[in-house]
Amino acid sequence: MKTTASPKTPLPVPSDDALEERSRRARTEPMSVLALGEGLYEVESASDHTYLVDLEGGRCTCPDHVFRGVRCKHVRRVAIEINEGRTPPPGERAVDCHDCDETVFVDENATGPVYCDRHAIRSGDTVVDRETGDRLTVVDVSDLRADAVRIQATGESVADYATNENYAPDVPVVGAVYPHATVAPNGVVPESLRVYVFPRTRLEKRVLGWNRPATA
Repeated sequence: MKTTASPKTPLPVPSDDALEERSRRARTEPMSVLALGEGLYEVESASDHTYLVDLEGGRCTCPDHVFRGVRCKHVRRVAIEINEGRTPPPGERAVDCHDCDETVFVDENATGPVYCDRHAIRSGDTVVDRETGDRLTVVDVSDLRADAVRIQATGESVADYATNENYAPDVPVVGAVYPHATVAPNGVVPESLRVYVFPRTRLEKRVLGWNRPATA
């Protein structure tokens, strides 16, 4: 299961909170937490030892829990990181946004590319075609895969279309139109309203304040 560990660092201690010793050490010692799925977490301690935590069972493989039977600092650290949004809760995993380094929590069984709120696209959003630099307006975001949707004009799948060869065939498809319709004396030319279908990963959301570099 592809996932991302939290940075190995100490956490701040609330100034007005009288913590007991293990809770204080759970915060002040640099640790890294990695969600493994099914409620299990791998914790790398300050001493570079790695322990397995079963959060829902309140268990840990460290000596403090195994031999003393206490709620150790590693179990506490996992709970703290979940509460503070640094580590995904049971049933979720942490992955990087496809278009930036921001960490996103998703269902641990989720597939396909993941996007943060800033780069997620919805109907009406402006996007850029990574191949041509053209701007388009999104009209539909589908759950259908690029290798399962056929292009009416050619009969081949979106994944098999020549200019899509650099994009994974199992990603969702997005329908988009070019924003500047051609207008004739008797109205809008129907062909200019044609919806084009792209693999999701080919389209990049145009974020406010972001200027795409000029292409040769």
